[in-house]
Amino acid sequence: MPKLFGRTFTRRQLLDRVGDISQLMHARRAELTEGFARGADLIEVFNASGFNFSVLPGRALDISSAHFKGQSLCFRSGPGDVGPAFYEPEGFKWGRGWFGGLVTTCGMDFVGHPEVDPEVENVEMPLHGRLSYIPAKNVGVEAGWEGEDYVLRIRGQMRQSEVFMENLEMTREIRAVLGENRLQICDRVENLAADPSPLMVVYHCNPGFPLLDQGTRLVLHSRKSTEWQQDAEVSTSDYAVAKGPQATAHDDVYVHRPLADRQGKVHVGLLNDKLGLGLYWKFKRSEIPVVNQWQHFHKGTYVTGIEPGNCSVLGRAWNRKHKTLEYIEPGEVREFNIEIGVLDGAAEMRAFEREVKKGIVGGKKRK
Repeated sequence: MPKLFGRTFTRRQLLDRVGDISQLMHARRAELTEGFARGADLIEVFNASGFNFSVLPGRALDISSAHFKGQSLCFRSGPGDVGPAFYEPEGFKWGRGWFGGLVTTCGMDFVGHPEVDPEVENVEMPLHGRLSYIPAKNVGVEAGWEGEDYVLRIRGQMRQSEVFMENLEMTREIRAVLGENRLQICDRVENLAADPSPLMVVYHCNPGFPLLDQGTRLVLHSRKSTEWQQDAEVSTSDYAVAKGPQATAHDDVYVHRPLADRQGKVHVGLLNDKLGLGLYWKFKRSEIPVVNQWQHFHKGTYVTGIEPGNCSVLGRAWNRKHKTLEYIEPGEVREFNIEIGVLDGAAEMRAFEREVKKGIVGGKKRK
């Protein structure tokens, strides 16, 4: 049953109080027509819980912005929402269309800096792959009562294909429930080609101000964490607490091998104690065994990345060396399920931290 405004309501009690359920939850579709946003299109999701977000059908149904009770949860870049027709794959030009946002999906066959893989294509792969610039097809929005819950679903498909090369199709569903401060993403990837293909999928989530600020803490239990340049092991003192905006641009990337709880679930949180606001991620380690973390605390582009995936963001060669490069066989289907939600207030954040600690016990049994 929906919990709204400090109370729990039955379906009948809510319908007695509204002319239409859109007073409390709806998804509104719009066409973006101005500037570089043309072609990205928009699905705005409103939830009376206070958790609202925007989905871009023209950009792989990625989530370009999210707010909780008027507070932005994510970084928004200078380019803003850019339509797929303006994709520049050369070098690092991916960033000319990167909106930041709550979720930018990287993949499906490559994630990392531009790189040539002589064992597969033997051509330069574009930064973080092509997926985020692929427009969705068969896009649909459904909403309705499922028992005592009012559930909203957004669905669509993205196909990455080249003649004589890969032919991968992702079917995505985004699910939200009235009264809840979370969303769930279910991605189903199928290899439609006659040959195996590398499968690299990372959820590039980009928390920003005010959630991200000096002192914001990353809560994560990892059996091993390494930095990106020397592959040296690091401790929580290296990565767990955010700095304020810095005068000089500098990037740090960490690769975490997270521990799971007894149910095989990984719990990751980013907590701002001063604000009383947090963001969390939950997923199965069997599907998503790696958490990448990016720190870019430069003035004007103040952002961090929490990036769960089935691989690191360090490219094919790194993942092949560390045995984290996965392949998908012809006709095979792989699923990735991830939940992203808000922690509202100190009590919810403390409860989440207690839940994360269960990963120490459950995870050590799964090394």
